[in-house]
Amino acid sequence: MTIRRVKIGDREGWDPLWKGYQNYYEVDLTETTENTWQRFMEPDANGPFCLVCEGESGELIGFTTYVFHAHTWHPEPRCYLVDLFTTSNLRGKGVGRALIEAVYEKADLHNCSQVYWLTQDFNEAGRKLYDKVAKLTPFVKYQR
Repeated sequence: MTIRRVKIGDREGWDPLWKGYQNYYEVDLTETTENTWQRFMEPDANGPFCLVCEGESGELIGFTTYVFHAHTWHPEPRCYLVDLFTTSNLRGKGVGRALIEAVYEKADLHNCSQVYWLTQDFNEAGRKLYDKVAKLTPFVKYQR
């Protein structure tokens, strides 16, 4: 498998992954999909950025998105891994780990002090991986 930045010709392969992500989290992001895609094609210095995982036969089998941002606790920026999704039949096969490690590499190149992300508590498959590649924090999320 190959991890690389998403490109314009990937739209047909990315759309089903994006839909699968939405279905998994039971959300409808139809209204923002086109805007999100366009921002991937012309990201500013902070993103959002999108990496895709290409399978052996060239099909897209996963993606991740991330952004960089300033923070008050460190002079270096932080990296927020926004989205991560792999096709269901390949979960547990290293695709998610490879995508996370690719974001770690991008964050290191950007001199980030931290890479972090959120997930739903019901995401058992994801959390098994996350427990291996990162440290669970005690933070609780609030939102308006």
